[in-house]
Amino acid sequence: MKIKVTTISFSNHKILRKELLQAFPNTIFNEEGKRFQQEELIDYLNDADGAIIGLDPMTHEVFQRLPHLKIVSKFGVGLDNIDVESAESQGKAIGWTGGVNKRSVAEQTVGFMLGLSRNLFRSGFSLKLGNWNKDGGFQLSGKTVGIVGCGHIGTEVLKLLQPFGCELLVCDILDKSKEAQIYNAQQTDFQTIISMADIISLHIPLTPQTHYLVDKEVFNKMKPSAYLINTSRGSVIRQIDLKHALANQVIAGAALDVFEEEPPPDQEFLALPNLVTTPHIGGNAEEAVEAMGRSAI
Repeated sequence: MKIKVTTISFSNHKILRKELLQAFPNTIFNEEGKRFQQEELIDYLNDADGAIIGLDPMTHEVFQRLPHLKIVSKFGVGLDNIDVESAESQGKAIGWTGGVNKRSVAEQTVGFMLGLSRNLFRSGFSLKLGNWNKDGGFQLSGKTVGIVGCGHIGTEVLKLLQPFGCELLVCDILDKSKEAQIYNAQQTDFQTIISMADIISLHIPLTPQTHYLVDKEVFNKMKPSAYLINTSRGSVIRQIDLKHALANQVIAGAALDVFEEEPPPDQEFLALPNLVTTPHIGGNAEEAVEAMGRSAI
């Protein structure tokens, strides 16, 4: 089989390259660090039997124009960039393992919570500019934390928060009463979480139902002292509304690992002092990268 790898981080990873070549010697890697748009992706994969992809747009048209392709294997966990129904209707297999990077993303989420609550980010940036500002924020312990989406990652966040004695609220489209009982949380609805939580953390897939789930109306219902964290998908938040909410202190702050457009072009947005950002690295701890890569192989 001829395998082609689109994802840059997999292509640059020495261990994963070696293990994939051992399994499939006829493998082509994305050596140039190319971020493929649809036409480029079709050209690149036109003679591949199988592909290991990241966030590339595997649309209905892409699958239709790649009759030779037999299997797409996901390096990661989100399937929002893959038209799974189209692939299956054409007899193409989708390889995917849920939750393979859950600890990595959950650790980053709790890191965001601690950094925001204890003012670690803003005070650190300020000190680098020569300002000695001793605002230590507030303790995460005992605060109300709302987890929106209680799947693999959301449940892992609940687990990691146990020593902090937070009041934990969860909402999900599925019954999560078992998880709530295990981790001393309360399953409730989205509206309760946005009005009650001191910190809201999003762990939901991008679907038609979750697209722009968090918008101006949601920000207006949040506490002015509340923080929002998103390590799921950028487009579950209407970014222009978040920009307005942060600039006008409608909410206290936000931490984002994901954006509507990646890399994000709005430098004015990125420069907001109450916004903390990372370049979509939630699932990229070394251990998670290797686990995701081996799952894809």
